[in-house]
Amino acid sequence: MKTFLVGGAVRDALLGLAPGDRDFVVVGGTPEAMVAAGYTPVGRDFPVFLHPQTHEEYALARCERKAGRGYRGFSVVATPDITLEEDLARRDFTVNAMAQDADGSLIDPHGGAADLAARVLRHVSPAFAEDPVRILRAARFMARWARLGFSVAAETLELMRAMVADGEVDHLVPERVFQELSRALAEPSPSAFLRTLRACGALARVLPEVDALYGVPQHAAHHPEVDAGVHTEMACDAAARLAPGDALVAFCVLTHDLGKALTPARELPAHRAHEHSGLAPLEDLCERLRVPTEHAALARSVCREHLNVHRFHELKPAKVHDLIVRCDGFRRPERMDRIALACEADKRGRREREREPYPPRDALLAAHAAALAVKPRDLDLAGLGGEQIAEKIRRARVSAIAAARAVG
Repeated sequence: MKTFLVGGAVRDALLGLAPGDRDFVVVGGTPEAMVAAGYTPVGRDFPVFLHPQTHEEYALARCERKAGRGYRGFSVVATPDITLEEDLARRDFTVNAMAQDADGSLIDPHGGAADLAARVLRHVSPAFAEDPVRILRAARFMARWARLGFSVAAETLELMRAMVADGEVDHLVPERVFQELSRALAEPSPSAFLRTLRACGALARVLPEVDALYGVPQHAAHHPEVDAGVHTEMACDAAARLAPGDALVAFCVLTHDLGKALTPARELPAHRAHEHSGLAPLEDLCERLRVPTEHAALARSVCREHLNVHRFHELKPAKVHDLIVRCDGFRRPERMDRIALACEADKRGRREREREPYPPRDALLAAHAAALAVKPRDLDLAGLGGEQIAEKIRRARVSAIAAARAVG
């Protein structure tokens, strides 16, 4: 058996990036030999093992053959005669199809190092078209590397368009779509994810509610970028700057303006009540992609309340209290910081407004903290019934909010 370091560890070292997880390919091995050597089998769909000391992943060299539609439609062959070159040839992009020998020698049969230097994301072979997840991965890598100057090779983008036209992308499993979306939203440039999917036509298939925002005009006085889709891109990038790696905040930002796609043409470029009309497409998106409960709940709050947060200083203390209640901010206090971040990202996701101050965030959090500081045990509730107790607590919290705003 012979072992090679492969994939992202090799790629990132050449890019000069901090190393992440290391993955290895074993050529000439069998499951029995790996277990006999002390490795622990963990692979469900193909032979993968954990090293007995480092717990890093070691996969037997394998090749795949298309056996159906979608990303699960493959049969895997992992026999001792599969070569390293055959294993690398099944990978998605040339930059991921490199290996390193134990002596540090680079094995690069598909020109991955040259593509890294040229900042190009290029598919390894026509077999790329057999797995629709690779479209999402291309977009996600662009979200990670757009800031480094990467672009998708023209021939790869054409292949992705053909895959969309062929209907291959329609066989993606919802959970996998959301997984790749979440990973992309945690990258530095989520806008590149959206642009890449839109360039090949996949955005309309996997996120039609977001795709529908492109071309929808907004008031230039409030949105110098005008286009609602462009605003969404900019707001997602603002979220990446304000809350790096927080895919939940970014998801709320991605979906906060979905109602603008439903504005009647006669009302444009105004978008009256879009914070309410956006709830229905948000529910459709969350149901279709089987979005986790907390993501869906927080996104609803941001969609419904972002205009209220923007005009926070116009709200009376009682309205502020009710806003916090609607966001479940007393039972789930951690939500308010994320809601405030998402609203700030919305405000900063506008051309020439990226660095403007956003006082509502601090004001909302200060009011929330003041209201949270009111403890029922500190109030005189003797002799009161349930509704009376709730009302007295509410009045105390409203007073605390009013006092905090007076100080602010």
